Amino acid sequence: MDRFRMIFQYFQSNSESVMNGICGLLALASVKMYTSFDFNCPCLPKYNMVYGLGIMFLPPMALFLCGLILNRQSLVMLEEWKRPTGGRKKDLAIIRYMCSSIMQRAMIAPIIWIIVTLLDGKCFICAFSSSIDPEKFVGFANATPAQTQLLLSKVPCKDDELMKNHPARKAISRYLRCWSQALGWSILLILIMVAFLARALRPCFNQAAFLQTRYWSNYIDIEQKIFEETCCEHARDFAHKCILHFFESMQKEIQLRRFNAPREAEAGEGEEDHLRGITDREQMNKLLKSWYYHKPPLDVSQATQ
Repeated sequence: MDRFRMIFQYFQSNSESVMNGICGLLALASVKMYTSFDFNCPCLPKYNMVYGLGIMFLPPMALFLCGLILNRQSLVMLEEWKRPTGGRKKDLAIIRYMCSSIMQRAMIAPIIWIIVTLLDGKCFICAFSSSIDPEKFVGFANATPAQTQLLLSKVPCKDDELMKNHPARKAISRYLRCWSQALGWSILLILIMVAFLARALRPCFNQAAFLQTRYWSNYIDIEQKIFEETCCEHARDFAHKCILHFFESMQKEIQLRRFNAPREAEAGEGEEDHLRGITDREQMNKLLKSWYYHKPPLDVSQATQ
């Protein structure tokens, strides 16, 4: 139990590193999912594009939502955005910074999925085989438009009897795979260039504003964690006192079997420190409501005096 608690505390204290690790795991999972996925194009004129584009874009949407759900800062950002002003003003720059950080991490796995599918080419061939101009390839001169569409839709299915020995099947597949891979490499190159420019040009902008925004976004996250930990400590001590009061008639047996006098005394001291004078439900509900509606200003000068 202590080991799991240490792991949990490590995750809480290193949320940024953990989120980078989760994004990396989602990216690896997306590649593994695609490589293990049994791709079967329907090879029908009305369904090829739906199936191909669906496989290309629906899993990235699911991975994107998973990235948002697993990112703890998503909830923190929404709470900061929707909270009442109270004694603390809301800074839109901090919310924008948090939103940008969340979106960047959540987009990693979907982009990797799309790039992998484009470099592989199967989805692209399935989706756009029926959209090829048949005049660019041999073997369609004597076919009617309906037959041409049927033959083009069979291009992804190399074992189909209609296109198995057709002279244009391999040429169309190579043509579409070439476009798919060119698009995939272009997207990858653009993303690398954008990341490079973002890193290279960041010193040209106001670094003081960036440091302030990053500091206060981290502060909001840490403040929420400390508040939850303090509430957990208070709830634990509050529950402990309520249980001891409920089993007042059995207190001697409990002390003999499970507690000793020094530990009980230490626990009592810790409880008084954690309870902070809040000893009933109405007081606790009032405190939580005040925290939500009237967060204190970011000024601790009076507390240190």
